Amino acid sequence: MRTQVCIIGGGPSGVLLSQLLHQAGIDSVVLERRPREHVLARIRAGVLEWGTVEMLRKAGAGARMDAEGFIHAGTYLSAQNRGFRIDFEGLTGKRVMVYGQTEVTRDLYDVREKSGGAIIDRAEGVQPHGLDTEAPFVTYVRDGETQRVDCDFVAGCDGFHGISRQSIPDSVLRTYEKVYPFGWLGVLSETPPAHEELIYANHERGFALCSMRNKMLSRYYIQVPLDHKVEDWPDQAFWDELRRRIPADAAETLVTGPSIEKSIAPLRSFVAEPMRWGRLFLVGDAAHIVPPTGAKGLNLAVSDVHYLHEGLRAHYLDKDDEGIERYSERALARVWHSERFSWQMTTLLHRFPDQGAFGQKVQESELAYLEMSRAARTALAENYVGLPF
Repeated sequence: MRTQVCIIGGGPSGVLLSQLLHQAGIDSVVLERRPREHVLARIRAGVLEWGTVEMLRKAGAGARMDAEGFIHAGTYLSAQNRGFRIDFEGLTGKRVMVYGQTEVTRDLYDVREKSGGAIIDRAEGVQPHGLDTEAPFVTYVRDGETQRVDCDFVAGCDGFHGISRQSIPDSVLRTYEKVYPFGWLGVLSETPPAHEELIYANHERGFALCSMRNKMLSRYYIQVPLDHKVEDWPDQAFWDELRRRIPADAAETLVTGPSIEKSIAPLRSFVAEPMRWGRLFLVGDAAHIVPPTGAKGLNLAVSDVHYLHEGLRAHYLDKDDEGIERYSERALARVWHSERFSWQMTTLLHRFPDQGAFGQKVQESELAYLEMSRAARTALAENYVGLPF
């Protein structure tokens, strides 16, 4: 098989890239290790920066998002059970969209299928070859047979554990990592949201977050130690602990119900440099991970897609290679801004094992300063709604 761009990974970034390339007349093939049903069932967060919203619309995948998503013009921060609002729209003129990543992925698959896109699932043992040559290719195994895709470029959209980043020589690759000493216990329930906007809560017992997927599907999180297991937290214990940490008015009106999904996710910050080696480009989680506190994971992947598809478009249509030559530089500049913001939000809102009473008071003072200072609120809002691509 021959294509112009072979995309490893059929998550939202890989399929979005494929669709945008298709619109520019550039051929691509997407290889996904998992069955399509598994990809479309993965539960992920869904706070979309407005740049992401516009990219999905550009790809033709925004109709259901616009009909069913929740536009949020602000969010709430709280300390010790008392909250205040950050007015995104009033401070920056911008908003965010709450729309689950599961739904984003489904919409992208639908539009790509209608465009006749090649998405090959159950592609096992994917292996790129010749990435430092002018004739790269990718092999994979499907139904017991080895297949080969010859291409001009390879886009690694295969996540943190994928083969793409591992294909860059150790002598070239540099990595930066911070592992946080806690995780998020998340519960999905068929209940109305605690509030019409997200609530981020700092408490001496630990962080909590109230979010939503739709009018009758809510997602809640509490900070827990890394050695805790899901079975340590029956539903009632989770709801009781959540109420202790969130603002008193939200706790009083919180509607609870049986969990339909429950999991614990560790938190880390991670960046790999460079994001391009030879004919390989890293995209999304293959190159960087952020803690979910700043809602940047999917949005960073989309900004990578923006830079890469523009670079490839200029290469093929205008014979201009500046975009692909500077892809890593441009993408990493935005990555590090988002890493900083996600780290800042995480350290502001979470209880760290060694922070003690002094550290807790400093966090509460920082939140009080945010409440009183328009400049501080503006800085937070600018980063939350998304810096320009």
